[in-house]
Amino acid sequence: MSTPNELSGDAPPAEPLAVLERWLEEARDQRVQPNPNAMVLATCDPEGRPSARVLLCKGVCAEPGYLTFYTNYHSRKGRELAANGRAAAVFHWDALHRQVRIEGPVVRAPSADSDAYFASRPWQSRLGAWASAQSEPAESRQTLERALAAAAARFGAPVPATAAPEAPFAGVIPRPAHWGGYRLWAESVELWVEGAARIHDRLLWTRRLSASDGSFRPDPWKVIRLQP
Repeated sequence: MSTPNELSGDAPPAEPLAVLERWLEEARDQRVQPNPNAMVLATCDPEGRPSARVLLCKGVCAEPGYLTFYTNYHSRKGRELAANGRAAAVFHWDALHRQVRIEGPVVRAPSADSDAYFASRPWQSRLGAWASAQSEPAESRQTLERALAAAAARFGAPVPATAAPEAPFAGVIPRPAHWGGYRLWAESVELWVEGAARIHDRLLWTRRLSASDGSFRPDPWKVIRLQP
C-alpha cells in the first residue's frame, strides 16, 4: 500500500497552488536539488511547433493564482508568447516523488514588479541583460565578451570577467525595456505523488479565467482524480 499523502484522501486540497507553494518550501528546506524552483516552460510558435526550456520560477501567487518568471522579451520564448499567449510549466522533484503541471494564459507582469525584481539581481546579471540579445546568433564568444565590456563601460561598472566574483558595485543599472516579467495564470493544475505499483495519486484542478484589464478573474476550482 502507498503511504498516505495529502492527495490520497477523498477530501482534496481546495487551492492547488497553495500546495505548490508548500511543496516548493519543502524542496528548499530539504535541499533535494540545487534549484528547487526550476521549472520546464513550454511555448508554441504560430505554426504550433513547441519548444521547451528550464528556467526559474520567481514567485507563486496562490490567490488569485499565477506564477511569475522573468526573461528577455525578444528571446524565442518571448516571441512565441507574443504570438501565442499560452504556456505550460512542469516542476519535478524526483527525490520527493512529486510533480506539478500547470497550463494557462500568459501576460506580462506590471512594470513596477519587473523593475523591483531587476533591481534585486546581482549587478553582474543586470549587465548581462543589457549585453545579451538572447536567442539571437552570436558570431563568437569574443563578440559576447565585447558586448558585456561595452555594457560595463556604459554604466561605469567593472567588467565581470575580470572583476572578483564578489566585487561590489553601487552604481545604477536600470532595467532594459526588452527585459521583464511574465505571469502564467493557472487555468489547470495537476498535482502528482508517486505511489506503489505505479498507482500514483494524480489530481487535476481546472477553472475558467475571464480576461479583465490585462489580467484575469478566476472562477472556482473544480477537481477530479485521474488514473495513473
